[in-house]
Amino acid sequence: MKRHLTVLTALATGLLAVTVPASAASADVAVTGHGTGQPPAAPQVLSPTPYQGWNTYYGLGGEFSEESVKQVADALVSRGLAKAGYDIVWLDGGWQDPEPRTAAGDLQADRTRFPNGLKPLVDYIHGKGLRAGIYTDAGPYIPGRCGLGSYGYYQRDADQFAAWEFDAVKVDYLCGIAADLDPKTVYTEFARALRSNASGRDIIFNLCNPVTSPDWGNYPEEQQSTYSWTYAPAIAQSWRTYTDAGFVGEVKYKDVLRNYDANARHPEVAGPGHFNDPDYLGPELGMSDEEFRTQMTLWSVAAAPLVIASDVRKISQTSIDILTDPEVLAINQDPAGVQAVRVGPAGTTETWVKRLADGDRAVMLLNRGDSPATLTTKATTVGLSGNRFTLRNAWTNQVTESAGTISAAVPAHGAALFRVEPNRGLPGVPHVTVGLPRVTQVGDAQLPAGTAAVLAGGDQARVEVAVRNDGVLPVLKPQVSLTGPTGWTVRPLDRAPILLAPGGSATFSFAVTLPSTAVPGAGTLTARTSYEVTGKGTLRQSTATDVVVAPAPPSGAAVLSHHTWISATSGWMSPTVDLSVGGGSPISMLGQVYPTGLGVASPSTVRYYLGDRCDRLTATVGIDDAVRNVGTEGGTSTFQIVGDGRVLFDSGVVTRDAVAQVDVDLTGVRVLDLLVGDAGDGGYNDRANWAGLNATC
Repeated sequence: MKRHLTVLTALATGLLAVTVPASAASADVAVTGHGTGQPPAAPQVLSPTPYQGWNTYYGLGGEFSEESVKQVADALVSRGLAKAGYDIVWLDGGWQDPEPRTAAGDLQADRTRFPNGLKPLVDYIHGKGLRAGIYTDAGPYIPGRCGLGSYGYYQRDADQFAAWEFDAVKVDYLCGIAADLDPKTVYTEFARALRSNASGRDIIFNLCNPVTSPDWGNYPEEQQSTYSWTYAPAIAQSWRTYTDAGFVGEVKYKDVLRNYDANARHPEVAGPGHFNDPDYLGPELGMSDEEFRTQMTLWSVAAAPLVIASDVRKISQTSIDILTDPEVLAINQDPAGVQAVRVGPAGTTETWVKRLADGDRAVMLLNRGDSPATLTTKATTVGLSGNRFTLRNAWTNQVTESAGTISAAVPAHGAALFRVEPNRGLPGVPHVTVGLPRVTQVGDAQLPAGTAAVLAGGDQARVEVAVRNDGVLPVLKPQVSLTGPTGWTVRPLDRAPILLAPGGSATFSFAVTLPSTAVPGAGTLTARTSYEVTGKGTLRQSTATDVVVAPAPPSGAAVLSHHTWISATSGWMSPTVDLSVGGGSPISMLGQVYPTGLGVASPSTVRYYLGDRCDRLTATVGIDDAVRNVGTEGGTSTFQIVGDGRVLFDSGVVTRDAVAQVDVDLTGVRVLDLLVGDAGDGGYNDRANWAGLNATC
C-alpha cells in the first residue's frame, strides 16, 4: 500500500526480541528461493509464540474513540476471540490530539475522542483481561506528511507509554522516511529507550517500516521493509516484511499473497519470541470466506503474529470460526516458532512445510489459481520417513491414514492444511481425496486446466469428479452423484468401478445442461461420494464448486463499460465506470477527456461474457492524467486483451506520456478478459484507463 498517500498508518504487530534459537531453516527440508542470511542475536523473549490481537487501522480508520475501542474490547471477550488468544487491543495512528504534544512536550490523546485521556481506557482494557497496544513513529512529527513522530523524544515517549501501562507499541516509519532517517539507527535507539523505560515495564515492540520499492517509489535498500530482517530480530519482537496489505476498509487476496511471498524470503530469522510480520488478518474487507481462510492458513504456517484488522463487532460467525479454529491456531502457536518453507517450485500450486516442536509436519497445499485443483505431495518430500502416516486436516478435523501421499482437493484461491506424523498402529481410515467438480468442456470447446468455468443459459458442459485412494486399505463400491441448481439436468456418462486399490483412482464424468432461463450469478455443482472400507463401514464425502453463470451478452453497437461484467479487480480500490480510478474525475489522457470507459489500478482483470456474439472492439488505453498531480514516479502499465485464453492485443509498456489504440477481431470469443499489468515496476501511480471500449455485436 502506498501509505504516504494516507494521513495515518496501519498497525503491524510487535514483540521485543529473543535469544535467537537454531535457524528456522532447519526444517529438515530443502529451502527453495529463500534467503540464507544468519539471524542476528536477539535479547529478550516477551512472547515465545506469535502474539495475537486486534488493531484499529483497517476496520475503524483514524477516527476511533474511547467508546468504540471499549466496544471492541467487549466484543473480543464476548465473541470468544480473547479466549482464543486475541488479547491485544491496539490503537493505531489517530489516537493523538491535533496538537500531539503539550507545552511540556508530553504526548496527549485527542481531547474530544478521549476526554479522559488514555490511562482509564488502558485500565478498562486490562479489566477485561486483555492487553493494550499503542502507536507512534520513529521520525519527527511533520504536519501533512505523517500523524505523529517520536524522534527526539524516544525516552520521554517510552516512559509515557509505560506510565500509561501499555503492553505493546508499534513504531511506524512515515515520518522517518519523510525525514530521510536511517531506520536501523533510529529503531535501535527507540528499542533501547523502550527497554529502559522508567517503569521497568515489559513492552512488546513491533517494528513497522512499510517503505517498499517500487510500491512507494525508489528508495535505498537499507531504508526498505525488505531490509528489516538484517537488524530487527536483535531489537524487536516482530518486524514488517513488506508494505501494507491494503487500505482502510480494504484487504485484497492478491496483496495477501504478495505480502506472504515477501515475508517468506527469510525464514531463518524467525524463532521463539521474534517473528516476521506480513501485516494483518482482513476478514470481510474484500476477500471471500475461502480467501480469508487461505490467509489464516498462510499466516499460521508462517508463524506470523495474528492481528485482526476488521471490526470484530460486525464480522460474521464464519469469520469468527476461521479466526478461532483450534487446530489451525495450534500450528501458528507451535512452541518451536519455525516458519514454513516452500518445497518444490513456485507456481500456481505450491507445497509449504513447517516443522513442529514434536517432530510432526504442518503441510500446506496452496492453490493460487482461479479453478479448483487436486494437489499432492509426498511425506518424504516434507521430511518424514516411513510407510504409513496419519493426516489430520486442520480445517475439517478429519483424521485419515496415507501410504505416503498427501493430497487434497483445493478450491480456487484456497489452501489445505494437514498435520502429518508417522503411524505405526492399526490401519486407519484410508485417505481418499474426492476432487471438486471441474468443468472440462463447454459445448464442443475444451476448457484448459486452470481456467475458471463460465456457463450461460442453454449451455451443455462436461463435468468431471476425480476420486483417488492414497490409503493402505482398498476402497470398495465407490459411487459419485452430481447435482446442480434447480432446473439444471445432470446425466452420468460412465460406470463406477468395483473398487479403488491403494494408489488407485477413477474419474466420474457427467453431462450438465443449463436451462435457457438460467439465472446469472453463481451456480453450485455438488458431488456426493460414498465408498466402503472393510472394518470401517460406509464413508461419505461431499465436495462443491461454484461456477459462473454469465449475464446476457451485449448486442448491437455496445459500450462495453456499460455492460455487466462477470468479475472485475483493481490493484487498489475498485474499477470505476466512465471515471478515473480513485479520484472520481472523468477519464483523461494527454489532455483529452473520454466520456466512457473503465478506470483501474494495476494489476487488474475485468472479465466480460460475449457468447460469440461480437466481432470487433476498439478502445484507447493509457495512464490517466490524474497521476501528474501525485508524483513523477511510476505510472507505467501493460494492457492485454485475451479471448478464451488467447491474447488478441498486447500494448507493451505504456507510460503516462503515450496512449495505445486498440482494434481487435472478436469473432468466436465467448469470454473476454481485459488485463492490466504493472510493467514490472510495481503499481505505484498506475491509474490505467480503458477508454471507449466500443464493441460491435
